[in-house]
Amino acid sequence: MKCLALLALLLVSSVSLAEDSSTAAPCDPETCKLPHCRCSSTDIPGGLAARDTPQFVVVAFEDSVHEENIVTYRRVLYNRRNSNGCAASATFFVSHLYTNYVFVNELYNRGHEVALHSMTHMNPSTYWRDATYDVIKQEFADQRVQMSHFANIPYDSITGMRLPFLQLSGDNSYRVMSDYGLKYDSSWATNAFTNPALWPYTLDYQSTQDCLAPPCPNASIPGVWVKPIIPWVDLDGNPCSLVHECYNSPDRFNETEWFQFFLSNFERHYFGNRAPFGVFLLEAILYPFPAVQNALERFLDVINNLEDVFMVTADEVIEWVKNPVPVNEYRTQACRQFIPTTCVASQCEVISSYDGREYEFESCNVCPRVYPWLGNPLGQ
Repeated sequence: MKCLALLALLLVSSVSLAEDSSTAAPCDPETCKLPHCRCSSTDIPGGLAARDTPQFVVVAFEDSVHEENIVTYRRVLYNRRNSNGCAASATFFVSHLYTNYVFVNELYNRGHEVALHSMTHMNPSTYWRDATYDVIKQEFADQRVQMSHFANIPYDSITGMRLPFLQLSGDNSYRVMSDYGLKYDSSWATNAFTNPALWPYTLDYQSTQDCLAPPCPNASIPGVWVKPIIPWVDLDGNPCSLVHECYNSPDRFNETEWFQFFLSNFERHYFGNRAPFGVFLLEAILYPFPAVQNALERFLDVINNLEDVFMVTADEVIEWVKNPVPVNEYRTQACRQFIPTTCVASQCEVISSYDGREYEFESCNVCPRVYPWLGNPLGQ
């Protein structure tokens, strides 16, 4: 009996050791150094003073791209330039269902970033909470192949992802990123690090970020970047991760109040540690509410004319953090270059082997045999 008890104790101990060995160690800034590693921190990369740091603004939309919202994107975003003469760009976290890939190609050719937001955007959020490694692989790694194929954009240009509902999946999503060459995730929201705000960091070591939508990652996953979602503050002082989710926001028919809302949240970053300022919203609060859309355009007009503020993609932020330079040097750098791609549009009407329904979508490639879905991202 004593032998059995000892054996059981040894087994429990071995399991505990295995669990401990998979948990990331606390971060040591002396061993975690740029460009490949950064501790979770509110410190400005490169030890720069705030006044010498570029203030990056990341405007990001999520969900499908289609005939209705592309009209808004064209009006709000196209033909903008930062004060250094480089194109002002946004990031689109695109989900597959109901997406028109001809418009995704258009966004890419306009210099905007195309990132991943899952193939299915499945409800409820518990689907993502409980998602296995294989589910995440099909939803995101396979979607990267799918996006590149149907939008005819370079596979390597797709570097980022965001989980639906900002619901994390523990280590699984970050392990998929590492295994399939994705650079950054922008799903992990914080309320504890608002002012000063967290800068992007890697998961080589243990994160100090609060966990609002568990499970959060615990393992060491070297080289994978977290671009934290820094909350806005609503009119009552409550944090909100996405603009359209702010509980007490201005009246959507009051342009002046919305302009001030954009500006006041921006100023917390600009007059703070200049962590990247995110404008994360759905197009659905712009087109139906011209006052909100006009306020956003006015806000972008302001920041596009400030000499130390730059409207860039999430990927560009990560690249600067890897190799930080002062704002006066950043202003003189060459503008980002990319090779435009062609799109010969195909109008596709195909049946889904998943639910038997017919789906219509436009592709920059030949139409698939069946509607592309989990396990069959190209519809072969």
